[in-house]
Amino acid sequence: MTNRVQLAHLPTPIEPLPRLSQFLHGPELYIKRDDLTGLGIGGNKTRKLEFLVGDALYQGADTLISAGAVQSNHCRQVATAAARLGLSCVLVLTGAEPELKQGNLLLDFLSGAETRFVANRHDRETTLETTFNQLKHAGKKPYLIPYGGSNAIGALGYADAMRELKSQLFAPDWIVFASSSGGTHAGLVLGAHETGSKAQILGVRIDLEPAEFAPVIAKLVNEAAQLEGLDWQTDASAIRLNGDYCGAGYGVLQPLDIEGVKLFAHYEGITLDPVYTGRAAGGLIDLIRKGFFKPTDRVLFWHTGGAPALFAEPYQSALGK
Repeated sequence: MTNRVQLAHLPTPIEPLPRLSQFLHGPELYIKRDDLTGLGIGGNKTRKLEFLVGDALYQGADTLISAGAVQSNHCRQVATAAARLGLSCVLVLTGAEPELKQGNLLLDFLSGAETRFVANRHDRETTLETTFNQLKHAGKKPYLIPYGGSNAIGALGYADAMRELKSQLFAPDWIVFASSSGGTHAGLVLGAHETGSKAQILGVRIDLEPAEFAPVIAKLVNEAAQLEGLDWQTDASAIRLNGDYCGAGYGVLQPLDIEGVKLFAHYEGITLDPVYTGRAAGGLIDLIRKGFFKPTDRVLFWHTGGAPALFAEPYQSALGK
């Protein structure tokens, strides 16, 4: 049994990308606009948070705790969800506290979230645990939302998104998107199974290499399937991940990332973010140029949001040239 709270503007639209398709001389391109989910300027985490925050409210929580990078899209949406529902919010962010609050961090601040900055991921996990225990000791009822909202409960948001896609009577041959913490990817795989979709689910890795992460995604798929009462399991061999574009590391912009952002803006008037959708779009563009897709394929780019990061350094400098 799962609990859910309504946070997103759904269904998000599907739009053709005719000018970009023509420019690239490739397959027929479409986009699923999860940048328009509405919560805190939108993004894919809102779908996950409908289930995660629903579970938090069911458990009687009064404080949401989560973690991410300083420009975390996930943390921005957690902060906004907490504000909408009258909950407190504490965010543990990896990186030095900037002098100016820009991009996602500014929206965290405006939503009333408390922010704590740590040097690295190890410190982040320790600080999360300490923060959770401090709040409990103070009489609060904290609820820990994992990095990226990526656990079995969060993955249910994208299993549901595949049901939404089916209801829109759109059947792509490929679904291409940014794959990072794994919850979106796991939900899409589970939802494809549940709906009988024949689409190939292809995640473009944003940070870790595919061999390291495919088993993590498969585990999430199976745990989410159990929550939905399904007698079905998958394994890492069924997880499609492309790690050709993540070698520079998380958030380190490369020429293809920048090209992805600029081409979507120039040819379709669609704003991508520099870290996630920019990298996924750059990968998609490169794959098209290499002939990875058939000319007759219908390729759906699933836009997971993140535009506020465009308005923070160092991304402004890299994209403004």
